[in-house]
Amino acid sequence: MKKLLKGILYLFMLLSALLMALMFFCAWKPEMTEKIAKALFEEDGEALPGEPAGDGPGGPVLPGEIREGAFDQEEDANGESGESARTQDGESGGEVRPTAYIPPEKSTISIPEEVAGKNGYQEIAGDDSEIEEEEAKALVDSLGTGETGDGLSFDPLFYPYYNMLDENGQHIYRQIYANARVLQPAFAPVEPITARKLRDVISAVYNDHPELFWLETSYACKHLGNGQCVEIDLQFNRTAKNLERENAAFESAAAEILSQAETFGTDYDKERYVHDTLLKQVDYVKSAEMNQSAYSALVNGRSVCAGYARAFQYLMQQLGIPCYYCTGYAGEDHAWNIVKLEEDYYNVDTTWDDTGEGTYDYFNKTDEDYADTHVRQELAVNLPPCIGEKYRNGSTAEGEGGLRSSADLGFTEDEILRSLPDYYNECFAEILERGSGSYAFSKVLEGENLYQEWEAAYDDESYRDEYLIEAMRTVGAKSCHLNLVIEKLQQDRYLITHELELH
Repeated sequence: MKKLLKGILYLFMLLSALLMALMFFCAWKPEMTEKIAKALFEEDGEALPGEPAGDGPGGPVLPGEIREGAFDQEEDANGESGESARTQDGESGGEVRPTAYIPPEKSTISIPEEVAGKNGYQEIAGDDSEIEEEEAKALVDSLGTGETGDGLSFDPLFYPYYNMLDENGQHIYRQIYANARVLQPAFAPVEPITARKLRDVISAVYNDHPELFWLETSYACKHLGNGQCVEIDLQFNRTAKNLERENAAFESAAAEILSQAETFGTDYDKERYVHDTLLKQVDYVKSAEMNQSAYSALVNGRSVCAGYARAFQYLMQQLGIPCYYCTGYAGEDHAWNIVKLEEDYYNVDTTWDDTGEGTYDYFNKTDEDYADTHVRQELAVNLPPCIGEKYRNGSTAEGEGGLRSSADLGFTEDEILRSLPDYYNECFAEILERGSGSYAFSKVLEGENLYQEWEAAYDDESYRDEYLIEAMRTVGAKSCHLNLVIEKLQQDRYLITHELELH
């Protein structure tokens, strides 16, 4: 028994000596403490003591930091995760498609002469100033947090920049959004955040919400010596002075475009209509007032790339089509859009397409198409990659020089019109069915001869007596404004879109 007790005593002394040696070693090599802690706590997927649980890709997300890879996974209707990489035909196996944007080298960017200088995007800029603790305490006591944004939620499919933030950043995002909505310029942050990370949060709010057209790209932040933000100051443009009136003008201008776009059957056709309409209604003017806002494009009709992109984003959002504000470099700081059609994403640059009579040179392009002219920067690198092919190049058709077919547009062979009387009858029936108001409808004519005959009828205005005047009388309309949009299709066919205002 004595030998057994003696042996236990020696073992205890040996373990104590080893423990003491380990403690001295960790004190001498502090980095070993972290490695040992990870071995103890992380093996079963637990967070380290003092670190947040639920790490995002690349480790724990600290307050105000950006989450990367937010778009790598999708869920199906049953809530099951889908594959993060898909092949060209959407099935597993074969060629793997990228799940993250891979930026090209900035040095390889070369800008075509016809669009050189058509930029004008301004980065979010913060005026940071350090204050003493005594002043900071007085500010916090007098300011308050204003609107906290509690209870707000933002769908990541439509508001991706919100989804890039951690919970701390998302709370401040909601606070900034809520205070911007009620024109509260100064408030204390509802969560701890550094001045450096505040810029990303304000950028996220700005990038997600083109409807906040009164919000400027500049702001101010007062902070302590350690960088901790004490006061946030938002800046508003002149529309904030009479926001109710200006917002009514903004919504009215948007509604005119949306009412026509909504008459089209597919998201692609709605997108194309909005693209074409912005090119008609907006002029690129570098000195345009409030040119970083959607208001400048939709209401004033004069803007730069930021205004084009934010107007396009707003209209797409209102149509229920996911569309993002994308910023980066294209010879200078530049802004464009990323739009989601069905399962894929595409780049759209309405500013650069607004050249001459309007083009589709930068409409629905892949990242590879943009690799020599556009490179994303800042938060935009976290937006999903653009690799779609179905609606690439502004057409769903691959044959006949990229022209669309009538089948692409949903027309059956029985609906194709092959004589002018048939066309008149169809137009008359459409107006009787829809009545007064603003709307659009489309018809497809077949054959060059019929198209020339149709064109002559509108040149000499004989179409008025053939269907329009009688249709107006029948529905009780006193006035009519008619705009015609013509698109050449495959098989010598023509899509005629009638944009009508009957009152």
